[in-house]
Amino acid sequence: MAFNLKKVLKALLLSSSQPLAIKDIQAVFTRFHEQGSLPLTDGEAPVTGPDGATVTDGATPVASVTTTDVTEAAEVIAEAPEDPELYQDVPSLITATQIREATDVIAEELRAADDGLLLIEGSNGFRIVTHPRFARWVRILRAEPPPLKLSQSSVETMAIVAYRQPVTRAEIETIRGVSAEAGVNKLLERELIYVVGRADLPGRPIQYGTTDKFLEFVGVKSLDELPASDVLSSRQIDEWLSNAMNPAKLSDTDMGLSDEQLPLENAAAPSGDTPAQA
Repeated sequence: MAFNLKKVLKALLLSSSQPLAIKDIQAVFTRFHEQGSLPLTDGEAPVTGPDGATVTDGATPVASVTTTDVTEAAEVIAEAPEDPELYQDVPSLITATQIREATDVIAEELRAADDGLLLIEGSNGFRIVTHPRFARWVRILRAEPPPLKLSQSSVETMAIVAYRQPVTRAEIETIRGVSAEAGVNKLLERELIYVVGRADLPGRPIQYGTTDKFLEFVGVKSLDELPASDVLSSRQIDEWLSNAMNPAKLSDTDMGLSDEQLPLENAAAPSGDTPAQA
């Protein structure tokens, strides 16, 4: 029977509270071959618990566990048959393509089962999460307050940072036309943006960029997956900021004034005429 990569991946994902990147998963199989999968032999020393009971290697001794309990558990483990789909004929190399194909199958099975679990891929790797429709139950379990929605001001500020980064507060304010202090502070507090450095400008203003939490917030793996924006493209913003910070001086003609409305001192005197003498 062939090695079942899908079963192993599902177990790894369910057992981890952190996202698993492809390299993390590949490292597991590397360690498997380095350590081997031999069972505990009679020559290996057992672990002794606080009450003198022996426990299997890797288990945590608990004072309330009796010798009888440990013995029975050890017998069950020892008698459990080894699943050839899990530990035999394990390939020495698991490629990224194989991992992605297996995770795609797991994701589809979870969606079809509709049991409230989803497999998602974030910026840091794969993980199994609860469906958003169960969010209220999860908040009740964790005694967490309902999430607060971002204000329109914060959303606009976040969009500018996402598409323009690294960006200074002055640039944000120039684009939006209002103060960005409240929006920037709120996004910093939510850990959606962070300080990436200082701009090479007079006064060395602070520059902001988006965080990995921002990627999770909008549901993308990288900034490259953000939808294209004709409004916030770097070229158009550069041109717009340049014009906004260095406005051209408008003449009366540019303002729509006719020639007869021009100031007398700017009007050209008729040829041959001389100023009237008082």
